[in-house]
Amino acid sequence: MRKPIALVVTDVDGTLVTTDKSLTPATRAAVRRLGEAGIGFTVASSRPPVGLKELVSALDLRLPMGAFNGSTVCGPDLTTLSEVLIPEAAAREALARFDTEGIDAWVFARGGWHLRDPSAPYTDLERRTLQAEPDVVADLTPFLSEAAKIVGVSRDHARLAALEASLAADLGDRAAVHRSQAYYLDVTPPGTDKGGFVRDIGCRLGIPPERIATLGDAGNDVAMFRASGLSIAMGNAEAAVKEAAGAVTADNDSDGFAEAIERFVLAAV
Repeated sequence: MRKPIALVVTDVDGTLVTTDKSLTPATRAAVRRLGEAGIGFTVASSRPPVGLKELVSALDLRLPMGAFNGSTVCGPDLTTLSEVLIPEAAAREALARFDTEGIDAWVFARGGWHLRDPSAPYTDLERRTLQAEPDVVADLTPFLSEAAKIVGVSRDHARLAALEASLAADLGDRAAVHRSQAYYLDVTPPGTDKGGFVRDIGCRLGIPPERIATLGDAGNDVAMFRASGLSIAMGNAEAAVKEAAGAVTADNDSDGFAEAIERFVLAAV
């Protein structure tokens, strides 16, 4: 018999929020019910810390959160608790590869979101997601020595998927390469992922993996599935992500998060 869940760690985009980046009433209620049941709740996201700010206030988050796919851990006040950066040589190689492929690139460094073309695809979406403005610069290379995340952005999802495989092979153990969305290819520090964050927060709180539940929709969520006793994929997830999970719920636009909490977490309390 499975032990009761004591902590829920969820992805944000494509999981906790809808496609238009909103929190539904059912999602808010599900998080509230977790608190009432004494179950901890936090997020692990590819977003930078500033992109988690609205969630903190909307959901009354009180535990450390994983930003940049878990390579940065921050408190609810967005104070950095721990941080790992991309090695500069790997960051330079990733940016050069994006440039060669004609892929727009963003660099997250020094607490900012830096880009060269403010009219590039998905920039407005990221503005709404982060509730922040980008720093428009002519040259991204000065930020590569302190980069927490580099993102390749493209409307050509198949091309980005192919680049994910080849860039991951080229960078090897010098950086982590995963798509956080079909249109975002993230390059983050080596040896860090959402699974590492789940293990870290479990240690911080004294909660063993078998009492942790994780929810996600993308390839970068599979690592935290492996680090938890209960893993739940969203209905909108790719087939490989669903196969890696222990359960599947409805999609993020059909209150799949709330359904999962009710069916798989609270029902066992």
